[in-house]
Amino acid sequence: MKKFTVETFLFLMIGLSFHAQSLKSPDGKFEMDFQLKQGVPYYNLKYNGKTVVEDSRLGLRLFNVTGTIPDITKPENATFDLNNGFTKTDEKRNAKNETWQPILGEKKSYVNHYNELAVALNQTATDRNIIVKFRLFNDGLGFRYEFPQQKNLNYFTIREEDSEFDFPTDMKTWWIVGDYDSQEYPYQTTKISEIPSKWEQAFDKHSSQTLIQNAVQSPLMLKKEGKEPLYINVAEAAVLDYPASNLEVDPQNFKFKTHLTPDRQGAKGYIQTPSATPWRTIIVAPKAETVLDSKMLFNLNEPTKYKDTSYIHPTKYMGVWWEMIIGKSQWAYGEPKTNIHIGKTDYSTIKPNGKHAANNTKVKEYIDFAAENGFDGLLIEGWNIGWEDWINHSKEFVFDFITPYPDFDIKMLNEYAHSKGIKLIMHHETSGSATNYERWADKAFQLMNKYGYDAVKTGYVGDIIPRGEHHYSQWMINHYYRIAEKANEYKIMINSHESVRPGGESRTYPNWVSAEAARGTEHEAFLGNNPDHQTILPFTRWIGGSMDYTPGIFQTKLDYYFPGDKRFVKTTLAKQLALYVVMYMPVQMAADLPENYKKHMDAFQFIKDVAADWDDTKILSAEPGDYIITARKAKGTENWFVGGITDENKRDYTVDFSFLNKGKKYEATIYEDGKDADYINNPQSYNIYKKEITSKSKINFKMARSGGFAVTIKPLD
Repeated sequence: MKKFTVETFLFLMIGLSFHAQSLKSPDGKFEMDFQLKQGVPYYNLKYNGKTVVEDSRLGLRLFNVTGTIPDITKPENATFDLNNGFTKTDEKRNAKNETWQPILGEKKSYVNHYNELAVALNQTATDRNIIVKFRLFNDGLGFRYEFPQQKNLNYFTIREEDSEFDFPTDMKTWWIVGDYDSQEYPYQTTKISEIPSKWEQAFDKHSSQTLIQNAVQSPLMLKKEGKEPLYINVAEAAVLDYPASNLEVDPQNFKFKTHLTPDRQGAKGYIQTPSATPWRTIIVAPKAETVLDSKMLFNLNEPTKYKDTSYIHPTKYMGVWWEMIIGKSQWAYGEPKTNIHIGKTDYSTIKPNGKHAANNTKVKEYIDFAAENGFDGLLIEGWNIGWEDWINHSKEFVFDFITPYPDFDIKMLNEYAHSKGIKLIMHHETSGSATNYERWADKAFQLMNKYGYDAVKTGYVGDIIPRGEHHYSQWMINHYYRIAEKANEYKIMINSHESVRPGGESRTYPNWVSAEAARGTEHEAFLGNNPDHQTILPFTRWIGGSMDYTPGIFQTKLDYYFPGDKRFVKTTLAKQLALYVVMYMPVQMAADLPENYKKHMDAFQFIKDVAADWDDTKILSAEPGDYIITARKAKGTENWFVGGITDENKRDYTVDFSFLNKGKKYEATIYEDGKDADYINNPQSYNIYKKEITSKSKINFKMARSGGFAVTIKPLD
């Protein structure tokens, strides 16, 4: 427990006469209290009468209140801040209980049920007004700051937001290092108090990174262990016109505080009233499965204003991609580091490197295989000119997104793909040059419309241009949504990579279907992902939206291509199948090479069969860092799919099929680890069999180290 001093006691006693505003969740299990202590706002949170979050301070520090360019060299001036000197002027209460249907989702409908408290505060000395709004759900709390338009607060610049999350105990925590530019780090599992001592060893080098000492990223997963365990997730929702945040760690007091992403001047938000911050979220549950089932972040976003969403659809795709990731082929047509000037360089004078993957012959082969096996689309990376010198030159005009390489006949390939029932998926790597992408977006999307592309994978590898901006700063957040809105004008879906992590915004911007924003499968070919990685991501990155994890690697040992190469994908083949169920991916990739699938067509059948969008999801059992077992019902059908994964430990799990309709018979096709399967020694060992089951059936699965199982269930009558 924390050290309780006389000074602390006296501070807590001050202001006890002030009345706290209380709010209860609809089911009465949660209670949130708000109060002012000597004019400083605080909140706390209880679950079943026990403290989950101790009194935690609220507020913002400002550079100024005029909106002028901040002078970051000047010391802080508390007279500008919005964190003290308040009196309560009003409070309003509200409640909502609605059911809404996501365009794409894990269930056919989501329930949005909360009680709301909005506390109006006046800063007496400056006559400035803010509102602190709380929404208490049956799975936790969301809160944010709102700034009404007013005489003394029209424009201001944020120095920092100081929202705190003060926990009473030293909990187990799953975290990655804080960074303004990358989330692609391996997860660490420590106590809160141990984070600083482990922080220096918790990251590797990325193409763009700006690390924040002793800070971690959200969503952050925590667990209070003991006889009455409690699972807690801290995140943010509706990050719009505002920077994304990290969490500073106070290891002695088991406390976290928001740390916003700055621009090059050090400013963390330019605000014009009326406006509101993102929601700070705290999901709390006695079971890990309940955390995975929470849709709080989506509920805290507004419904879409799009008039037509009919073009948004789940997509199963393959890609000319993995062979470049592992080094078998290249994105570039010419020799690397060739000096390229878009629109000026004559590619007929450039010597081909002989390894360019996006060529007519190879692309047609991929189209043929994808079409033969019922896929919707084919992603092709490296189709457009500019890859020879695309990275690490701070080059603004790096791509034009409309000019193909000499060996990529865009018209012919689109016609060929369409004749086979395949839509090509465009790739727009920006190399971090967001200004260039915005200039070319209309022409790029017009080209997509011309040739029938309805989905694009965007990328933001490298340092951001405008120079000095970060991937998660306010300007870049606005950029992502400008692109989403522009894409909607052309009826195009977006799957972004190296972008900000989602916070439920797909409810408002449903054409932003998925994102990477975490350490995906590609890292298996770099420095690797730990066997527990996929058992943590659904509790962290997935809390706010879909990830394009790009699973489906059957040839896990890379020495197959390069004798002596020690790189390998740290899962069994059966676990790769299970990821399609455990991880929600409405744009769902079969990432391996066709030649590897052809050797295991019996196992590949599961990837062909598995759905990408769902009517129902049931988290059967889960523990972050250890295992997840998930069952999902395919959209518009009676077919179910089950997936189970484990970490580096062997594990048994018995699936109870009581979620199936009573009295019905089903055929289950089971894909499981072989008896001798092992992610290191024998990853391609698997067993497939069929079995008739009912809602009374139970099947025991034995998962190998970093193994898993997958089940397809179809009704027999």
